[in-house]
Amino acid sequence: MDAATRTRKDIENIERQIAHLESVPGADLKTKEQLYELHRQIESLRTQFDLSSAWQKTELARHPQRPYFLDYVERLFSGWSEMHGDRRFADDPALLCGMARFHGQEVMLLGTQKGRDAKQRVQRNFGMANPEGYRKALRAMKLAEKFKRPIITFIDIPGAYPGLGAEERGQGEAIALNLREMARLRVPTIAIIIGEGGSGGALAIAVADRVLMLENAIYSVISPEGCASIMWRDATKKEVAAQAMKITATDLQNLKCIDGIVPEPDGGAHADIDSAAAMVDEVLHHNLKELMSLPADHLLESRYNKFRNIAQFFTES
Repeated sequence: MDAATRTRKDIENIERQIAHLESVPGADLKTKEQLYELHRQIESLRTQFDLSSAWQKTELARHPQRPYFLDYVERLFSGWSEMHGDRRFADDPALLCGMARFHGQEVMLLGTQKGRDAKQRVQRNFGMANPEGYRKALRAMKLAEKFKRPIITFIDIPGAYPGLGAEERGQGEAIALNLREMARLRVPTIAIIIGEGGSGGALAIAVADRVLMLENAIYSVISPEGCASIMWRDATKKEVAAQAMKITATDLQNLKCIDGIVPEPDGGAHADIDSAAAMVDEVLHHNLKELMSLPADHLLESRYNKFRNIAQFFTES
């Protein structure tokens, strides 16, 4: 185990101790002193924690205490009213849609939601959306377009659900249809990757005028473990794969696959969810204000050119 991994493990152990002590009602002076000392230790460790490698960022992006979509809804938006069902098969609890207000502006929100405990994870299908989730998302986006509301999507998904039932109900077709229709929407769209942005499952709600990423989020066509299994026939080479795939926010901004990076508190967004939400709020507000000032035809043209120019490579003659 290398030093960075040991440090991360130490941080996680201390976080668990803090959570346990804070859950005890009526803390006495001794407990408060313990909490103070644990917070001091964790801040010291976070300053030593090197977050430079792609694999370390992958682990942070998957941290079980990382803020999810509903954590941001609670802190940044008011009047949240969830929509349910795709009007064809069922409601998908892994992909949530609803109307809300953001700084006084009516918006449509979409977001993938993982669970905090075992029961919630099963209910939310570990954040992996089914075809009905993507069809519900498209219904919500078309409704937003009808009433001229901007769309904001929050993405934290390891990938679309690959189960037999999902394939039978048209998983690939549902994702492809979303890609096409999002490119045509005549309202401002912002996508923000808050954790994992996995494959077509993420891209199906990320064809946006602005694609943003949190500092420690990842965005890739396949997981590092999956890539290592294919390329080296060895899933243990996941760290090498993560570095080679260029999945971090900095790498993707350099490749012009995203439009901006949202900073996180020291140690990651889970270390201070309120501060992380405040940083997201500032960036979202700035981008939304800018996009709202542009006519629909300009949005369509700019969106088209942005995605057409991604991954273009030229060689010198």
